[in-house]
Amino acid sequence: MPLDAASPPLSARLRSPIAGRLARHALSLLPLLLIAVWAAVDWRSVRDGAARLAAADPWWLLAGLFFTCLGWVVAACIRQGALPERLPPGLLLASQFAAGAANHVLPASIGAHAVTVRFLQGQGVPLPRATASIALYSLVKPLAKMPVLLFFLLAFPGVLAIGDLVPDRRTLLVAVTCVLLLPALAALAMALIRPLRRPARELLRTALTDVRAVHARPGRVLALWGGSAVAPVFQASVLYSVGAALGLPLTWTQVVFAFLAAGAAVGAVPAPGGIGPVDAAVVFAMAAYGAPLHLATAAVIGYRVLTVWVPLLPGALVLSALVQRKVL
Repeated sequence: MPLDAASPPLSARLRSPIAGRLARHALSLLPLLLIAVWAAVDWRSVRDGAARLAAADPWWLLAGLFFTCLGWVVAACIRQGALPERLPPGLLLASQFAAGAANHVLPASIGAHAVTVRFLQGQGVPLPRATASIALYSLVKPLAKMPVLLFFLLAFPGVLAIGDLVPDRRTLLVAVTCVLLLPALAALAMALIRPLRRPARELLRTALTDVRAVHARPGRVLALWGGSAVAPVFQASVLYSVGAALGLPLTWTQVVFAFLAAGAAVGAVPAPGGIGPVDAAVVFAMAAYGAPLHLATAAVIGYRVLTVWVPLLPGALVLSALVQRKVL
Protein backbone atom coordinates (compact mmCIF):
# COMPACT_ATOMS: atom_id res chain seq x y z
CA MET A 1 0.00 0.00 0.00
CA PRO A 2 1.48 3.40 -0.92
CA LEU A 3 2.52 5.60 1.95
CA ASP A 4 0.41 8.57 0.87
CA ALA A 5 -2.70 6.39 0.72
CA ALA A 6 -2.44 5.59 4.41
CA SER A 7 -1.90 9.21 5.51
CA PRO A 8 -5.01 11.16 6.59
CA PRO A 9 -6.26 13.97 4.38
CA LEU A 10 -5.17 17.57 5.02
CA SER A 11 -8.57 18.61 6.44
CA ALA A 12 -8.41 15.82 9.03
CA ARG A 13 -4.88 16.80 10.05
CA LEU A 14 -5.96 20.43 10.49
CA ARG A 15 -8.84 19.30 12.73
CA SER A 16 -6.58 17.17 14.94
CA PRO A 17 -6.16 18.04 18.64
CA ILE A 18 -2.45 18.78 18.11
CA ALA A 19 -3.23 21.31 15.39
CA GLY A 20 -5.85 22.90 17.64
CA ARG A 21 -3.39 23.23 20.50
CA LEU A 22 -0.78 24.74 18.22
CA ALA A 23 -3.33 27.23 16.89
CA ARG A 24 -4.33 28.27 20.43
CA HIS A 25 -0.67 28.71 21.40
CA ALA A 26 -0.09 30.87 18.32
CA LEU A 27 -3.16 32.97 19.09
CA SER A 28 -2.10 33.39 22.71
CA LEU A 29 1.32 34.70 21.61
CA LEU A 30 -0.10 37.02 18.95
CA PRO A 31 -1.08 39.84 21.39
CA LEU A 32 2.44 39.89 22.84
CA LEU A 33 3.91 40.08 19.33
CA LEU A 34 1.64 42.99 18.43
CA ILE A 35 2.65 44.80 21.63
CA ALA A 36 6.33 44.38 20.77
CA VAL A 37 5.79 45.79 17.27
CA TRP A 38 3.76 48.73 18.57
CA ALA A 39 6.34 49.46 21.29
CA ALA A 40 9.08 49.58 18.66
CA VAL A 41 7.05 52.02 16.55
CA ASP A 42 5.92 54.28 19.42
CA TRP A 43 8.86 53.87 21.77
CA ARG A 44 9.66 57.60 21.94
CA SER A 45 6.21 58.48 23.30
CA VAL A 46 6.43 55.73 25.88
CA ARG A 47 9.88 56.84 27.02
CA ASP A 48 8.97 60.54 27.24
CA GLY A 49 5.68 59.82 29.00
CA ALA A 50 7.30 57.51 31.54
CA ALA A 51 10.01 60.11 32.24
CA ARG A 52 7.41 62.81 32.89
CA LEU A 53 5.31 60.57 35.12
CA ALA A 54 8.36 59.60 37.16
CA ALA A 55 8.61 63.20 38.38
CA ALA A 56 4.86 63.68 38.96
CA ASP A 57 2.84 63.57 42.17
CA PRO A 58 2.37 59.82 42.90
CA TRP A 59 -0.92 60.31 44.79
CA TRP A 60 -2.59 61.98 41.82
CA LEU A 61 -1.22 59.21 39.58
CA LEU A 62 -2.74 56.66 41.95
CA ALA A 63 -6.07 58.47 41.59
CA GLY A 64 -5.68 58.27 37.80
CA LEU A 65 -5.03 54.54 38.03
CA PHE A 66 -8.17 54.17 40.17
CA PHE A 67 -10.33 55.89 37.52
CA THR A 68 -8.67 53.72 34.86
CA CYS A 69 -9.77 50.58 36.72
CA LEU A 70 -13.28 51.99 37.07
CA GLY A 71 -13.35 52.36 33.30
CA TRP A 72 -13.05 48.58 32.83
CA VAL A 73 -15.86 47.98 35.32
CA VAL A 74 -18.08 50.47 33.49
CA ALA A 75 -17.25 48.86 30.13
CA ALA A 76 -18.35 45.50 31.52
CA CYS A 77 -21.61 47.06 32.78
CA ILE A 78 -22.33 48.55 29.34
CA ARG A 79 -21.68 45.22 27.63
CA GLN A 80 -24.04 43.50 30.08
CA GLY A 81 -26.65 46.19 29.54
CA ALA A 82 -26.67 45.50 25.80
CA LEU A 83 -27.81 41.88 26.31
CA PRO A 84 -30.89 40.41 28.04
CA GLU A 85 -28.95 37.35 29.30
CA ARG A 86 -26.94 37.55 32.49
CA LEU A 87 -23.23 37.03 31.83
CA PRO A 88 -20.72 35.77 34.44
CA PRO A 89 -19.39 39.00 36.03
CA GLY A 90 -15.82 37.82 36.60
CA LEU A 91 -15.29 36.51 33.09
CA LEU A 92 -17.06 39.54 31.62
CA LEU A 93 -14.71 41.91 33.47
CA ALA A 94 -11.69 39.84 32.42
CA SER A 95 -12.85 39.89 28.79
CA GLN A 96 -13.15 43.69 28.86
CA PHE A 97 -9.70 44.00 30.40
CA ALA A 98 -8.37 41.81 27.59
CA ALA A 99 -10.45 43.71 25.03
CA GLY A 100 -8.75 46.93 26.16
CA ALA A 101 -5.41 45.52 25.05
CA ALA A 102 -6.82 44.50 21.66
CA ASN A 103 -8.58 47.86 21.31
CA HIS A 104 -5.29 49.77 21.30
CA VAL A 105 -3.81 47.67 18.50
CA LEU A 106 -6.57 47.81 15.88
CA PRO A 107 -8.49 50.95 14.78
CA ALA A 108 -12.11 51.88 15.41
CA SER A 109 -12.50 49.49 18.38
CA ILE A 110 -12.32 46.49 16.02
CA GLY A 111 -10.06 44.57 18.38
CA ALA A 112 -12.27 45.11 21.44
CA HIS A 113 -15.43 44.18 19.54
CA ALA A 114 -13.81 41.02 18.14
CA VAL A 115 -12.77 39.88 21.62
CA THR A 116 -16.25 40.62 22.96
CA VAL A 117 -17.99 38.73 20.15
CA ARG A 118 -15.80 35.69 20.77
CA PHE A 119 -16.53 35.90 24.50
CA LEU A 120 -20.28 36.14 23.92
CA GLN A 121 -20.20 33.18 21.55
CA GLY A 122 -18.34 31.22 24.19
CA GLN A 123 -21.18 32.01 26.61
CA GLY A 124 -23.73 30.56 24.20
CA VAL A 125 -24.90 33.79 22.56
CA PRO A 126 -25.49 33.23 18.81
CA LEU A 127 -23.40 35.30 16.41
CA PRO A 128 -26.30 37.46 15.11
CA ARG A 129 -27.29 38.42 18.67
CA ALA A 130 -23.68 39.04 19.70
CA THR A 131 -23.22 41.28 16.67
CA ALA A 132 -26.48 43.08 17.46
CA SER A 133 -25.27 43.78 21.00
CA ILE A 134 -22.08 45.29 19.57
CA ALA A 135 -24.15 47.51 17.30
CA LEU A 136 -26.32 48.64 20.23
CA TYR A 137 -23.21 49.29 22.34
CA SER A 138 -21.62 51.35 19.55
CA LEU A 139 -24.82 53.36 19.01
CA VAL A 140 -25.57 54.15 22.65
CA LYS A 141 -22.07 55.31 23.64
CA PRO A 142 -21.96 58.46 21.47
CA LEU A 143 -25.66 59.19 22.06
CA ALA A 144 -25.25 59.04 25.85
CA LYS A 145 -22.33 61.47 25.66
CA MET A 146 -24.51 64.28 24.29
CA PRO A 147 -26.63 64.76 27.46
CA VAL A 148 -23.42 64.87 29.51
CA LEU A 149 -22.05 67.63 27.28
CA LEU A 150 -25.34 69.50 27.55
CA PHE A 151 -25.28 69.15 31.35
CA PHE A 152 -21.83 70.72 31.55
CA LEU A 153 -22.90 73.56 29.26
CA LEU A 154 -25.94 74.32 31.43
CA ALA A 155 -24.38 73.69 34.84
CA PHE A 156 -21.17 75.65 34.28
CA PRO A 157 -21.97 78.47 31.83
CA GLY A 158 -19.49 80.92 33.31
CA VAL A 159 -16.60 78.49 33.64
CA LEU A 160 -16.57 76.90 30.20
CA ALA A 161 -15.10 79.12 27.52
CA ILE A 162 -16.84 77.34 24.68
CA GLY A 163 -16.15 79.93 22.02
CA ASP A 164 -12.79 78.43 21.05
CA LEU A 165 -14.04 74.86 21.32
CA VAL A 166 -17.13 75.02 19.08
CA PRO A 167 -16.32 73.61 15.62
CA ASP A 168 -16.45 76.00 12.67
CA ARG A 169 -18.92 75.65 9.82
CA ARG A 170 -16.58 73.57 7.69
CA THR A 171 -16.01 71.04 10.46
CA LEU A 172 -19.74 70.84 11.18
CA LEU A 173 -20.46 70.36 7.47
CA VAL A 174 -18.00 67.46 7.28
CA ALA A 175 -19.51 65.87 10.40
CA VAL A 176 -23.09 66.18 9.14
CA THR A 177 -22.06 64.82 5.73
CA CYS A 178 -20.47 61.76 7.35
CA VAL A 179 -23.54 61.16 9.52
CA LEU A 180 -25.82 61.27 6.49
CA LEU A 181 -23.47 59.48 4.09
CA LEU A 182 -22.77 56.35 6.12
CA PRO A 183 -26.40 55.14 6.31
CA ALA A 184 -26.84 55.97 2.63
CA LEU A 185 -23.78 53.91 1.70
CA ALA A 186 -25.02 51.00 3.83
CA ALA A 187 -28.43 51.10 2.14
CA LEU A 188 -26.79 51.29 -1.30
CA ALA A 189 -24.56 48.30 -0.51
CA MET A 190 -27.56 46.21 0.53
CA ALA A 191 -29.44 47.25 -2.59
CA LEU A 192 -26.59 46.38 -4.96
CA ILE A 193 -25.05 43.34 -3.23
CA ARG A 194 -27.72 40.67 -3.00
CA PRO A 195 -25.88 38.29 -0.57
CA LEU A 196 -25.85 41.06 2.04
CA ARG A 197 -29.62 41.47 2.16
CA ARG A 198 -30.56 38.37 4.14
CA PRO A 199 -27.82 38.73 6.83
CA ALA A 200 -28.62 42.44 7.14
CA ARG A 201 -32.34 41.77 7.60
CA GLU A 202 -31.61 39.05 10.16
CA LEU A 203 -29.25 41.36 12.06
CA LEU A 204 -31.78 44.18 12.05
CA ARG A 205 -34.60 41.88 13.21
CA THR A 206 -32.42 40.45 15.99
CA ALA A 207 -31.26 43.91 17.04
CA LEU A 208 -34.81 45.27 17.31
CA THR A 209 -35.90 42.24 19.33
CA ASP A 210 -33.00 42.62 21.77
CA VAL A 211 -33.47 46.39 22.04
CA ARG A 212 -37.07 45.87 23.15
CA ALA A 213 -36.03 43.13 25.60
CA VAL A 214 -33.21 45.21 27.09
CA HIS A 215 -35.26 48.38 27.48
CA ALA A 216 -38.03 46.45 29.23
CA ARG A 217 -35.66 45.81 32.14
CA PRO A 218 -34.67 48.89 34.23
CA GLY A 219 -31.43 47.28 35.38
CA ARG A 220 -30.25 46.79 31.79
CA VAL A 221 -31.27 50.35 30.88
CA LEU A 222 -29.27 51.74 33.81
CA ALA A 223 -26.22 49.62 32.93
CA LEU A 224 -26.37 50.50 29.23
CA TRP A 225 -27.22 54.20 29.26
CA GLY A 226 -25.87 55.12 32.69
CA GLY A 227 -22.60 53.33 32.04
CA SER A 228 -22.25 54.96 28.63
CA ALA A 229 -22.83 58.38 30.19
CA VAL A 230 -20.28 58.05 33.01
CA ALA A 231 -17.58 56.24 31.00
CA PRO A 232 -16.17 59.37 29.31
CA VAL A 233 -16.34 61.25 32.64
CA PHE A 234 -14.14 58.59 34.24
CA GLN A 235 -11.74 58.77 31.29
CA ALA A 236 -11.57 62.54 31.62
CA SER A 237 -10.98 62.15 35.35
CA VAL A 238 -7.89 60.08 34.51
CA LEU A 239 -6.66 62.95 32.34
CA TYR A 240 -7.39 65.47 35.10
CA SER A 241 -5.53 63.36 37.67
CA VAL A 242 -2.48 63.13 35.43
CA GLY A 243 -2.67 66.86 34.72
CA ALA A 244 -2.93 67.65 38.44
CA ALA A 245 0.08 65.43 39.07
CA LEU A 246 2.05 67.49 36.54
CA GLY A 247 0.77 70.87 37.74
CA LEU A 248 -1.73 71.60 34.95
CA PRO A 249 -3.61 74.81 35.94
CA LEU A 250 -7.11 73.69 34.90
CA THR A 251 -10.18 72.75 36.92
CA TRP A 252 -11.87 69.37 36.75
CA THR A 253 -14.85 70.78 34.86
CA GLN A 254 -12.60 72.37 32.24
CA VAL A 255 -10.65 69.17 31.66
CA VAL A 256 -13.79 67.04 31.50
CA PHE A 257 -15.51 69.34 29.04
CA ALA A 258 -12.35 69.66 26.93
CA PHE A 259 -12.10 65.87 26.79
CA LEU A 260 -15.79 65.42 25.92
CA ALA A 261 -15.76 68.15 23.28
CA ALA A 262 -12.58 66.81 21.66
CA GLY A 263 -13.94 63.26 21.63
CA ALA A 264 -17.22 64.39 20.10
CA ALA A 265 -15.42 66.41 17.44
CA VAL A 266 -12.87 63.88 16.18
CA GLY A 267 -13.72 60.64 17.98
CA ALA A 268 -15.06 59.10 14.77
CA VAL A 269 -11.64 59.15 13.12
CA PRO A 270 -10.52 55.48 12.91
CA ALA A 271 -7.32 55.35 14.95
CA PRO A 272 -6.18 52.63 17.38
CA GLY A 273 -7.87 53.45 20.68
CA GLY A 274 -8.54 56.98 19.45
CA ILE A 275 -4.81 57.74 19.67
CA GLY A 276 -3.69 60.55 17.41
CA PRO A 277 -6.62 62.76 16.36
CA VAL A 278 -8.27 62.76 19.79
CA ASP A 279 -4.96 63.50 21.52
CA ALA A 280 -4.32 66.53 19.34
CA ALA A 281 -7.87 67.78 19.86
CA VAL A 282 -7.62 67.39 23.65
CA VAL A 283 -4.33 69.31 23.71
CA PHE A 284 -5.89 72.10 21.63
CA ALA A 285 -8.99 72.21 23.84
CA MET A 286 -6.96 72.50 27.05
CA ALA A 287 -4.71 75.13 25.48
CA ALA A 288 -7.87 77.08 24.61
CA TYR A 289 -8.52 77.34 28.35
CA GLY A 290 -5.09 78.89 28.88
CA ALA A 291 -3.08 75.80 29.82
CA PRO A 292 0.59 75.92 28.75
CA LEU A 293 1.03 73.87 25.62
CA HIS A 294 3.91 71.81 27.01
CA LEU A 295 1.90 70.90 30.14
CA ALA A 296 -1.21 70.02 28.11
CA THR A 297 0.89 67.81 25.84
CA ALA A 298 2.62 66.17 28.80
CA ALA A 299 -0.75 65.51 30.49
CA VAL A 300 -2.12 63.79 27.37
CA ILE A 301 1.04 61.71 26.95
CA GLY A 302 0.90 60.72 30.61
CA TYR A 303 -2.79 59.90 30.22
CA ARG A 304 -1.98 57.57 27.34
CA VAL A 305 0.81 55.90 29.29
CA LEU A 306 -1.50 55.34 32.27
CA THR A 307 -4.50 54.10 30.28
CA VAL A 308 -2.74 52.30 27.41
CA TRP A 309 0.79 51.24 28.20
CA VAL A 310 0.52 50.40 31.89
CA PRO A 311 -2.41 47.93 31.45
CA LEU A 312 -1.34 46.76 27.98
CA LEU A 313 0.96 43.92 29.01
CA PRO A 314 -1.36 42.61 31.79
CA GLY A 315 -4.28 42.88 29.39
CA ALA A 316 -2.40 40.90 26.75
CA LEU A 317 -1.55 38.23 29.32
CA VAL A 318 -5.22 38.00 30.34
CA LEU A 319 -6.16 37.78 26.66
CA SER A 320 -3.68 34.94 26.18
CA ALA A 321 -5.01 33.16 29.28
CA LEU A 322 -8.59 33.44 28.05
CA VAL A 323 -7.58 31.98 24.70
CA GLN A 324 -5.76 29.13 26.44
CA ARG A 325 -8.82 28.37 28.59
CA LYS A 326 -11.04 28.44 25.48
CA VAL A 327 -13.11 31.33 26.90
CA LEU A 328 -12.33 33.16 23.65
